[in-house]
Amino acid sequence: MTLQGAPCADMLAVMDGSRILVVDDDADIRTLLSDFLEQHGFAVTAVPDGARMDEALAAQDFDIAVLDVMMPGEDGLSILRRLSARGGLPVIMLSAIGSDIDRIVGLEMGAEDYLPKPCNPRELLARVRTVLRRHRRQVAQTPEAHGKRLRFAGWQVDMGARLLTDPENVVVTLTDGEFRLLRAFIEHPRRVLSRDQLLDYSAGSESDSYDRAIDVQVSRLRRKLERGARAEGTDELVRTIRNEGYMFTAEVRPV
Repeated sequence: MTLQGAPCADMLAVMDGSRILVVDDDADIRTLLSDFLEQHGFAVTAVPDGARMDEALAAQDFDIAVLDVMMPGEDGLSILRRLSARGGLPVIMLSAIGSDIDRIVGLEMGAEDYLPKPCNPRELLARVRTVLRRHRRQVAQTPEAHGKRLRFAGWQVDMGARLLTDPENVVVTLTDGEFRLLRAFIEHPRRVLSRDQLLDYSAGSESDSYDRAIDVQVSRLRRKLERGARAEGTDELVRTIRNEGYMFTAEVRPV
């Protein structure tokens, strides 16, 4: 398959040799996805399992990972948990089990997106471009926030380093999605934000995320912040406002 016509500038922004790591035990799928993505300007490394993935990650950096859920040995969700703990690498999940519950579990564990198998390679391509555009917007904003450190309810966040520290001075690991959501909250404290606003603030107008994804990420972020709220004797830091959205209740101050 080849590109039809000249790609637009926005597509070219994510076709400049961005590195994709495909992890799937099916050799035919690895070949299909690798060939298709390479034809569209990406540098692809395809591996069959978590062990080979670890070797690839040790050898070079990647911009995004496409990860199968159902694999022998260490399954995709276990691998996703490890990748999320490391932070920084956006992940798109692929699964032959396409139920809403499985998709929500993947999102809760840190996946940026989720596609059922078999998937149309063109749809995967579109999702990859969307996630990369979103991720690069975040990276592009980082210099503006470099050195900006903020405090709320005993927590500290270094916006430039993307580092969150709890009231006991313990670093709390956030996925890319969780950090973008936290940034949206601390940049708009004590205001009710609708799900649509949170999608815009944390993912950008080009995101194909949906309301349920925001609910999942809010729930995940809230759990990580609960301990700090209890330690400071404060109310919940992320409050659900019925029929309206969410509010970040803490006062945010520079360190």
